[in-house]
Amino acid sequence: MKIALTIIMCSLLKVECLPPYTFSTTYNDYYDCIGAGYQKSLEKTQEIGRIIINKELVYLKFSCTQVPGTDA
Repeated sequence: MKIALTIIMCSLLKVECLPPYTFSTTYNDYYDCIGAGYQKSLEKTQEIGRIIINKELVYLKFSCTQVPGTDA
């Protein structure tokens, strides 16, 4: 089974989200995917920066889903 990580960036101020971004890297289990989701969300938060996060009320959410056809 392969697991894909998808991150969505949203703004509470604008009440909208950007289209979801699914990473090309897949994970062997949910545990690894969730760990990567938190790490990549933190990296993106730091990249965006405090000023924009606070000004636009940006938040990130992520999900880990099984890649179709990877049952095993």
